[in-house]
Amino acid sequence: MNFIDWISQPWPWYVAGPLIGLTVPALLLLGNKSFGISSSLRHVCAACLPAKVPFFHYDWKKEAWNLFFVGGVFLGGILATQFLENTQAFKLAPATQAALRAYGIKDFSGLMPADLFAPQNLFSLKGLFFFVIGGFLVGFGTRWAGGCTSGHAIMGLSNRQWPSLVATCCFMVGGFTMTHLFLPYLFKFVN
Repeated sequence: MNFIDWISQPWPWYVAGPLIGLTVPALLLLGNKSFGISSSLRHVCAACLPAKVPFFHYDWKKEAWNLFFVGGVFLGGILATQFLENTQAFKLAPATQAALRAYGIKDFSGLMPADLFAPQNLFSLKGLFFFVIGGFLVGFGTRWAGGCTSGHAIMGLSNRQWPSLVATCCFMVGGFTMTHLFLPYLFKFVN
């Protein structure tokens, strides 16, 4: 097996998880930096928007490394989809497939169900709810919580920060609540 074949295989959780977890001490040891993705949007806005919004007036250049990190994540995603395609069939648990079929989702050929994330859904009622309103709620929640799930759950919990524990618990409760209480009604409404 050559290197490309080896790296394009799905990595088990016990390899990928520790690698993600090791980014925390690496960032702290190499530059006293905090891991997080959502703050990069603020840095981009501070760099690109000449408006006099106080929230964007700070020395964003000290956090330019974060923009390179996010750019690397984006570039890595592009390279992985172009050159490291996994040819194995996507496997989804039968119970999950049955639950999604009850919501009207029938295509399980990829990571994102085409029934939801197809381009033709973008300008539909389904797209309004899942892309526009859902995206707004994720952005609002991220700003309100003072960071995203990766920042709080990976970095904040590693540093034993109480606000990150509270935020991570709220992320989990919100996810379970949405999935089990609201999502079934939302699917009935938009289908």
